[in-house]
Amino acid sequence: MPKPISKTVINACTALGMALCILFVSFGIHQRIFTSQEALQAFVEGAGPFGAAAFILFQAVQVVLPILPGGLGCLAGVLLFGPWWGFVYNYTGICLGSVAAFLLAKRYGRPILGLLFRQETIRKYEVWTGRHFTRLFAAAIFFPVAPDDFLCWLAGTTPMSLRTFSAIILLGKPAAIALYSLGLTAVFQWVAGTILG
Repeated sequence: MPKPISKTVINACTALGMALCILFVSFGIHQRIFTSQEALQAFVEGAGPFGAAAFILFQAVQVVLPILPGGLGCLAGVLLFGPWWGFVYNYTGICLGSVAAFLLAKRYGRPILGLLFRQETIRKYEVWTGRHFTRLFAAAIFFPVAPDDFLCWLAGTTPMSLRTFSAIILLGKPAAIALYSLGLTAVFQWVAGTILG
């Protein structure tokens, strides 16, 4: 696919994702779904297994084609499904999306990075792709101090094997997801209590 067309398709998908998120928020406000965490959870429970599957799919796509900051997805998972299942669904979706991004980068190579990310980000982290990349990547995944989604794509352009990548993601993601989920939930509850209480 020619680069200009690819860029257009990617931008269109991102715009569509943003529009769907805005529509859902508007729907939720109109239906008073966001009046309390209980109301939000009741809405999701009404969707049955489809609600959990849709959320896992959203988190996976979110890694491949970022629509919102990843931390917001983790927060949404905890608010929608509670701390335990929220963590499980966040972990499942993010791991699936990370592997998909890695495999896509393996298939299409370094040029695909330029279609998805800013050149400043690429230049900043491509210096990691030397002999110590595996260690740096593992540290960044375990301690969320760098753009994880981008690094998954970048890893796919290196000689790293799928087995090594998968092991790092499966072992390193739980701590980062738990940190995001619990930390952002605490902040959200504090802000909500300050504004509403």
